[in-house]
Amino acid sequence: MQMTERAAEPGHAPEAHGHGVPFGEALKVWARVAALSFGGPAGQIALMHRIVVDEKRWIGESRFLHALNYCMLLPGPEAQQLAVYIGWLMHRTLGGLVAGLLFILPGFLSILALSYIYVLFGDASLVEGLFFGLKAAVLAVVVQAVFRIGSRALTNPAMITIAAAAFIAIFAFKVPFPLIILVAAVVGYAGSRSGSQLFRTSNGHASANGRVLQDRDSLLGEATPAHARPAVGWSLKISGALTCLWLGPVALIWFVAGGNSVFAEIGVFFSQMAVVTFGGAYAALVYVAQEAVQHYGWLKPGEMLDGLGMAETTPGPLIMVLQFVGFLAAWRDPGSLNPLTAATLAAILTTWVTFVPCFLWIFLGAPFIEKLRGNAALSGAMSAITAAVVGVILNLAVWFAVHTLFREVTVFAAGPLHLELPVPATLILPSALLAAASAFALFRLKASVLLTLGLSALAGMAWTLAVS
Repeated sequence: MQMTERAAEPGHAPEAHGHGVPFGEALKVWARVAALSFGGPAGQIALMHRIVVDEKRWIGESRFLHALNYCMLLPGPEAQQLAVYIGWLMHRTLGGLVAGLLFILPGFLSILALSYIYVLFGDASLVEGLFFGLKAAVLAVVVQAVFRIGSRALTNPAMITIAAAAFIAIFAFKVPFPLIILVAAVVGYAGSRSGSQLFRTSNGHASANGRVLQDRDSLLGEATPAHARPAVGWSLKISGALTCLWLGPVALIWFVAGGNSVFAEIGVFFSQMAVVTFGGAYAALVYVAQEAVQHYGWLKPGEMLDGLGMAETTPGPLIMVLQFVGFLAAWRDPGSLNPLTAATLAAILTTWVTFVPCFLWIFLGAPFIEKLRGNAALSGAMSAITAAVVGVILNLAVWFAVHTLFREVTVFAAGPLHLELPVPATLILPSALLAAASAFALFRLKASVLLTLGLSALAGMAWTLAVS
């Protein structure tokens, strides 16, 4: 069914939509997606596909995959951006805003509540044991992510080489993550332009029940809605407004509090992060760990795992872990504010500068990207970026393992070579056993991530109570 619109100007809200889906019904569906969005981006995308493509038939298979491919090329959480994209396709700018905001809200509130518990009761035996168990399980989850993403991305020698080069560059030579992604994108783009089949991706995916759902069978239909056609004037207007919303508060904080304020540092750092962190939450954590832990000293390596454990066990994007980083940064450096007030404001600021750019990328680029379905060069760049991200996530797994399973590390440096090596005698045996048990549950027993995290947390609490 073809959409009919009253006005062709993007962002102009019509009174009716040709697809026949009332905005109120869409609101309920996006709230349902948000409440059930556990399990990281893979689970969230599968959930969205099941509801939006198979169940509701709002859009067809090829349009869903086209939107997903674009979101995977962007920095930031691809699942949340996909929700914005589909919401925008269905109900214009307001639909995109509602879908994206609802996707964030449950996770934001959940992690904020857990952050309060963490700083107020973190020294209590039960809470300490809970996070002790979560750290070990999260380590196994990150290793599983390496295998899961690697099995899809490393399909030929070129992709394996890119992943290996990315791992060596960041693990042994501390090459900045943004540079690795940039080089991978250039290599993939050039490789695809050369005609090499090693850099091609396939769009032949079936729906969750094995049936390919054609776009013509969807409510939206195959035609491009009027508001989804490129319009330079509207794109400049919406991008200008969102850029002001994104960077305006950061500039105001910088002017009022000064550049050395923890809030100014948070605003600038996480704004930079929003631009360069391709590959989702696991890849973002590499960049955050390099800067927030080692440069700013906002938190310790083990606390990063605590935050990831929170994000893994709550709905919403895993990148919500950054909210916890900002929370702890202001808690420890509140200035003249009450620490809890400062931490709450920092959590809001971190979430704001992390997610406002996500709306900017979609509203600015989606009308133009709709014209680029099946573009081989973009597909090649995306394939290479994904392969590089596998190497980066492997580095994250090694880094977490070193700092979770051992009390001490030693640094070996020789010219550009810089390695952090564990001291074997400082192995934390209970952590190693919990991590091994979690890996067994995930890989061999095929247990869910939530169940594995829950059982490991209970085991951690039991151990802490036993030795206290």
